[in-house]
Amino acid sequence: MPVITISRMYGSGGSEVAERVANALGWPLFDNSMIDAVAERSGLTRAEVSAQDERVPSMVERLAAALSLGSPEIMPPVPSGPMETTEERVVAVTKRVIDEAVQTGPAVFVGRGAQSLLAERSDTLHVFCFAPRAALCRYAKEKFGVTAAEAEKMVSDQNKQREQYVKRHWNRNWLAHENYHLCVNTAWLGIDGAADLVVDAARRQFGLGA
Repeated sequence: MPVITISRMYGSGGSEVAERVANALGWPLFDNSMIDAVAERSGLTRAEVSAQDERVPSMVERLAAALSLGSPEIMPPVPSGPMETTEERVVAVTKRVIDEAVQTGPAVFVGRGAQSLLAERSDTLHVFCFAPRAALCRYAKEKFGVTAAEAEKMVSDQNKQREQYVKRHWNRNWLAHENYHLCVNTAWLGIDGAADLVVDAARRQFGLGA
């Protein structure tokens, strides 16, 4: 089944591009709905899944998790065998949701390491949405009504998290061009222009009608 993955710098509008692509092709979109699907399947709350979404835990969080798993005073005894942290459970269930969705039909996936998980498939189009830093910060500032300094921090923190998430779980360089078939500058093309480019590429790649 043909699949499009859209990775995106925070502030590039990549999620909006993905939504337009999915609508144009009539394909299911897996973006924020992924959080709900993972929560339902993992037994975690939506808030717990959202807190782990495309991020890696801090050193303090990892230490706390390690202590909680290893201390009988903190947790009651459990059957022997490896125990999953919340992070590991979320990643494992996310992979399962993506794998199962791919089996049911065409789809557009946003982030969550889909470009790495599906890297070996020949029926995929991997897209990376980016923009100059000034454009990323301007987008964040306007979208969330924050100060310029706050927008700068949001862009830096979120993109660092996404980069570390892919490195930690797939040992890949999130920014490496070779991971993608198409890299689009949303500041230059605009959201609609970027979406049109991706749709055209998908139709050519997968032999789809207009």
